[in-house]
Order: sequence, then structure tokens, then C-alpha cells
Amino acid sequence: MSSHRVTVIGAGLGGISAAISLKAAGYDVEVFEKNGQIGGKLNVMEKDGFTFDLGPSIFTLPQFFQDLFERAGKKMEDYVQLDAVTPHWRNLFENKPTIDLYQEEDLMRQELDKLPGDPEAHWREFKAFLTYGREQYDIVNDGYFDKGLDNLWEFISYYKLKLLGGKIDYKNSMSESIHQRLSDPQLRMIFEYFIKYVGSSAMDSPGYMNLMPMIQFDYGLWYVRGGMYNLAKGLGKLMEEMGIPIHLNADVEAIEKSGKQVTGIRMTDGTVHASDIIVSNMEVIPAYKKLLNEPISFTRKLEKFAPACSGIVLHIGTNKPFPQLAHHNFFYSEDQHKHFDTVFHKKQLPQDPTLYVVAPTRTDPSKAPEGCDNIKILPHIPPLEEGSGITHEDYVALKDRCIDKMERCGLTGLRESIVVEDLLTPVDIERMYRSNRGSIYGVVTDWKLNYGFKAPKTSSRYKNLYFTGGSTNPGGGMPMVVLSGQQCADRIIKRHPVS
Repeated sequence: MSSHRVTVIGAGLGGISAAISLKAAGYDVEVFEKNGQIGGKLNVMEKDGFTFDLGPSIFTLPQFFQDLFERAGKKMEDYVQLDAVTPHWRNLFENKPTIDLYQEEDLMRQELDKLPGDPEAHWREFKAFLTYGREQYDIVNDGYFDKGLDNLWEFISYYKLKLLGGKIDYKNSMSESIHQRLSDPQLRMIFEYFIKYVGSSAMDSPGYMNLMPMIQFDYGLWYVRGGMYNLAKGLGKLMEEMGIPIHLNADVEAIEKSGKQVTGIRMTDGTVHASDIIVSNMEVIPAYKKLLNEPISFTRKLEKFAPACSGIVLHIGTNKPFPQLAHHNFFYSEDQHKHFDTVFHKKQLPQDPTLYVVAPTRTDPSKAPEGCDNIKILPHIPPLEEGSGITHEDYVALKDRCIDKMERCGLTGLRESIVVEDLLTPVDIERMYRSNRGSIYGVVTDWKLNYGFKAPKTSSRYKNLYFTGGSTNPGGGMPMVVLSGQQCADRIIKRHPVS
């Protein structure tokens, strides 16, 4: 019988989740990570007294993380502590009132009173929209999340009646369904931008993606106490206790194969590690192209799993605080549909981007020296494209437009207050994480292109090769990739059981 040696390529959250799930089920697991630390895009940088979370900044759906610790017979709170963030978001506009999002109904009602028109009508629409979003979340959670559905045919087979009965909102785009239910232009923009969780466009994503607001309105929005990277540290401690070897600075050059089987990995130093099962946390398309050297005739079939957007990620430390900011903030484009069209259809850098801005010192003052502010700024931009003509200078010019935008929205004196600065571009993101063309969120959610699906976790080409992470179902974002790792492990356990 096979000894079930499992090799996991990459210690991002998907790879870590798969490794823990498989080890807990009795498999012999080893992890190989090209960087000097675990966590993948969940990364951290310290500079002149400021501590910046380079990757994810929002923690949602804690139940998916709790499930992972429970698989190992542990309690999450012994490894990772969470603090609630309120308000969830602050939404800033150039010429309109600032609107905060709260889980508490009385506070949310007060925010809606700022909108022009009938406050009661806004509240009725808002509540009805959440009811609709909750219906979509419950349907998708019941099958796609809970059963780990992995392709369109599994989806159709599971959801037959709900699809035919119109309960799943897939005929409209996310944006169309918002516009049918909400009449206020500001609320429309706010709810369209929940798609930022998966780096896609509300104009291309199916209507059922309006489940996104329920992720925080029903399950809360959290911060990992001490900094987001403490999640990686907590998972690292768990892996150490479980006896899972993690090889850092271990760069995989190729996956060895024989017929319909993969047989092991070859490192850049030439050493080969034999394996019975391989799990790639490297994204699906780069893995097939770079590690397996598959022919174009095969990789072309994967083009529907196109990369989600990239971004420039600007970290700044300022010599004074900006009380206008909450922990999480959005600065909206004056024409958000033009912004979506520019980034996702024209593949150009936006002139007037919508910005995601994080100021973690609102919850954790230790992230900046006293009297200073720690601010991360992220506009969504196209992934790397050969022949796009976009240069590093263009990224720097966009960075300046972002600062200008924030100053126009009330953060006067932001530029002159900057004492520390660090900029990541799509080129850096591709180099650091081997992501497909610098994508931040894995595969784009686009109904016409891929029916909103990501790549399957099981290889169609090799019987013992599996994938996890943001390029696989259920998609990008920390809870989804942790769920992906667990579901990847479940498929392995079913197909290659330990006796």
C-alpha cells in the first residue's frame, strides 16, 4: 500500500490548511515554501517603528478558521485571538456625506438618515437588500461552501431545483441586482464595491455575489489581535505541534511526472523529493506552465480562469494622525462604472480609482509610533499584460493620484505628512508570490468567462495532483482559501484513503 507521502508546494493559507487537514487525517505531510516565512500573501513588514500588514487586512467568517483548528483537535482561541472592528467600513466621497457601515441596526439607521430623500424608504430598501443577500448566502453556503462543489456540473447537479426556480440570482449581474433593489446612488456604489473581496467587477460578477455583505453583517468583521500576521504565527505553531515539517527558502523548480501520475518535486538546487500525492498552493495556471511545463494546447483551455485584478499597494507612515479615517475605509470614484470598465475591460490604470484604505491603529495603536498614523492604500488595477505599455512610472503616477484623491476627500496635508513609504506593484506581487500575472485574489469572478467558478482542486491531467488557494474554488480571500485547503484535503481523503 502507498505510504501516502504528501508534498505541499507553498505555505500560503491554502497550503497550510490542506497540510493541517491531511496530517490530522493520518497522512505524512511535508511543506516546501520558497520564501523565508510562511503565510503567502499574509505577510508583514516593519519599517522605522511602523508595522505594515502587506497582505489581507480584513478577517471575516471565523467559523471556517475554527473548523480547521477543530480538525486538529484544537481550539482557535488558544492560537489566535480576534477583536471586533467597528464601524466595519467608512465610505468617503468627494462631494457627498461620509457613510459608515455598522452591524448594529440603530447605528446603521442613523447613517442612512444622512442620505437625501425619505429615511424610511432607505431603511426599507436596505433591510430588504440584506434579506435578499442572506438568501443568496444561505443557498451558496449550503452547497458551494459546505459541500465543496468544484465545477459547473457539480453545481447544476446539486442546485437543479433552485436554479430552475430562480432562487439563485445568476441571470443578473451583481450591479444590476443592486440597482433593482437600492435607489440611492451612494448605497449602490457601496454595495457594488463589496466585490473588492474577490478582486472582480460588480458589472461582470453574477448576482448571487451579493451574498458578500452578509459575510460581515451576519458574522462580523474582525482584526487579529497583535496584527494580521499573528494568524500565520498561530497556524505555524499548530503545524509545529503536529510535527509537519516546513522547509523555508525551498524553491520548487519542477513537478516530476510519469504518465498520468506526478512522482515528486525537483528543487532549484537539483534535489528531488519523491511523493505519492502533491498539493500545489502555487496558482493553477503558473503551476501547469512553470512547474509542469504543459503544452500550450492544454494551458489554453485554462484561460477562462483568468487572473483577478492586481493592485498597487502603498504603505505610508505619517507624522500625525488622520482622525477622518476609520480602521477600514473606501474612497469612491466619481464614476464607479467607468472605473470597473477601465480596469476590467480596457485593462488600463484608472484616472479616478476607488481606493481601499486601512488605518489599523484605530484598533491596534502599536502599529505606529505615538502621534503617527499607519495607512495602507490599495486601488484595484489590471494584472500584468504583455504589451500593455504600463511602466513603473505609470504606477508611481497612480500612487500620486491616490494621495490627491484622499486629500480631495478631506485628508488635507496627507502628502506632506509622509515620513515612511513603501510601494508594491504587480511586478513585485508576481515575484514574491508567483501569482498569475501579479493577481492578488486568484481567479476573476466573471459569469460570461467562467460562470463565477475558479479552477477545480483536482487535476484533470494527473491522478494524484491537487490544487488549493485563491485560484481554486471557492476563491480568493482568507476564509475562502482556508476552506479551499480543507476541501482539497477532503477530496484526497476520499480518493486516496489511509487504511
